[in-house]
Amino acid sequence: MKLSRITAFTSSLLLGAVLALTTGAGAAQAAETAALDYVALGDSYSSGVGAGSYDSASGDCKRSTRAFPVLWVNANSPSSFAFTACSGARTGDVTSSQLGPLSAATDLVSITIGGNDAGFADVMTTCVLQSESTCINRVNQAKGYVDSTLPGKLDAVYSAIRTKAPAARVVVLGYPRFYKLGGGCIAGLSENERTAINNAADYLNAATAKRAADHGYTFTSVVPAFTGHEICSGSAWLHSVNWLNIGESYHPTASGQSGGYLPSFRSAA
Repeated sequence: MKLSRITAFTSSLLLGAVLALTTGAGAAQAAETAALDYVALGDSYSSGVGAGSYDSASGDCKRSTRAFPVLWVNANSPSSFAFTACSGARTGDVTSSQLGPLSAATDLVSITIGGNDAGFADVMTTCVLQSESTCINRVNQAKGYVDSTLPGKLDAVYSAIRTKAPAARVVVLGYPRFYKLGGGCIAGLSENERTAINNAADYLNAATAKRAADHGYTFTSVVPAFTGHEICSGSAWLHSVNWLNIGESYHPTASGQSGGYLPSFRSAA
C-alpha cells in the first residue's frame, strides 16, 4: 500500500513537471509569435485568388480572408500585419508597390512570385485553346525564360526585401503541380501536356529555391501538401479552367490555401 501511494505521488510530480514545461514552452512560443511584425507579399497565390471571400477594399488585387497569410495571422495574432500581395503581380510590381510596409522592425515576410513573369497565364491559355505541340512549345519558352531572365528579376526582389527589412525571416513559397497524372480526367488536356505543365512547375520551383537560398531565405515547397489534391485527383485543391470566372482558373481553392499553403508556411515561419 505504501509503495502504491509513493508511486502515485511520484507519477503526479512527474506529470506536473511535464505539464509545467509544456505549458511554459507553449506560452513562450505564443509570446514570441505575438511580438512578430509580419508582411505578406507576392502574387495571386498569396493574395488568395480562387479562395473567394475577397476584401472589397483590395480591389483588383483580390485579397481573400481565406488566403494563407490571413489564416496564419488569425491563428497566431502577431503584433502587426501588412497584406500587400496582389493578383497578377510580377517581380517588378513587388518592388514598385508592395514593399512600403517593410522596415527594420519587420520580423517575418512571406512571398510567392515568379509565375506571372514566366508567363503562367499565357501558358495555360495556349494549352487549353491550341494543339498539343503548340502547348509544349509554349511551356519550353517559359522554361527558357526561367533560365535566362527570371533569376535576375528574383534577385532584384530578394535584395530589395533585405535592404528594407534586414532582420526579417523571409519565407519563399513555391507553386503546386497542377495535375495528377493518370487521374480521373476524361477530357481536356492530353497526358503529355499535363506532364509538361507539371515539369514546368518543378522547373520554376527549382530556380526559385536556388535564388532564395543564395539570399539566405527559406524556400518551402507546397508540392508535398498538394499531392493527392491536384486537378484530376478527385479531391482537387486547385480550380481547373473555369469559363465563368477565368481569373480563378488554376488557382488554389479555399481548401488549397488552408490545407496546402498554410501548413507549408507554418512549418517554415
